[in-house]
Amino acid sequence: MSKIPTYKLANGQEIPVLGFGTWQTPDGEVAEQSVLKALESGYRHIDTAMIYGNEVSVGRAIQKSGVAREELFVTTKLWNTDHSYELAKKAIDQSLQNLGLDYFDLYLIHWPNPVHFRENWQEANSEAWRAMEEAVEAGKIKSIGVSNFRAHHLDALLETAKIQPVVNQIYLNPSDQQREVVAYNNAHNILSEAYSPLGTGNLIGLPELEKIAAKYQKSVPQLLLRWSLQKGFLPLPKSVTPSRIEQNFQVFDFLIDAQDMAAMDALQGVKSLATDPDTTNF
Repeated sequence: MSKIPTYKLANGQEIPVLGFGTWQTPDGEVAEQSVLKALESGYRHIDTAMIYGNEVSVGRAIQKSGVAREELFVTTKLWNTDHSYELAKKAIDQSLQNLGLDYFDLYLIHWPNPVHFRENWQEANSEAWRAMEEAVEAGKIKSIGVSNFRAHHLDALLETAKIQPVVNQIYLNPSDQQREVVAYNNAHNILSEAYSPLGTGNLIGLPELEKIAAKYQKSVPQLLLRWSLQKGFLPLPKSVTPSRIEQNFQVFDFLIDAQDMAAMDALQGVKSLATDPDTTNF
């Protein structure tokens, strides 16, 4: 099996350019089997989160897979109720225990402005970040980053951060290209990871995409993942269907031409947009 390509993060760490997402993947047999299938298909980058409730099953799949730990890249995230120094410290240790790991390759603040900390989100993020920085120093985490952050959230974090965030994981696909956020990420050497790269499935039936995909003899999901890669993003497709898990990994053997990339870029706003992190109710 050919080795999956990697990006180099700002801190020098290598990260596989395609990850396997586990959002909305039920805990237990479903999560375990889908992660096992992903690892068998060639994925080496697994993305989970405390709030997904499936860390234990994901960890079990990692142990059963037989893939050496140093070959894997594992990400999890701090949930919204744990934005303080002490709570973040506990959450990091809890996730390590859940996953049965000694360290994470990447740990992210999941949302910048939770409803519980809306009055003091800047301070809450700064305190959580301090706990994450200490976990890096302690060898529990290799890289730290954020998710769903916009420019003003990152500006606030950078005022006190000693370690720079290397990733911002955001809702990113042709329907919402979040150009301002991506431009900010690029200017600060922050990799844009794309969750919901298929638009939570609602881009799959679009005739414009079906026509382009047919030209390359690929599926629409494969086309969308290839678009994301050619943009320099890191897509995180999720599936619990074995054939789709395999298919979503077969995206390294074709290139979308400039005209078709432009046609896909023109789909901005055609379906759903990202959730505004400052108005969430969670």
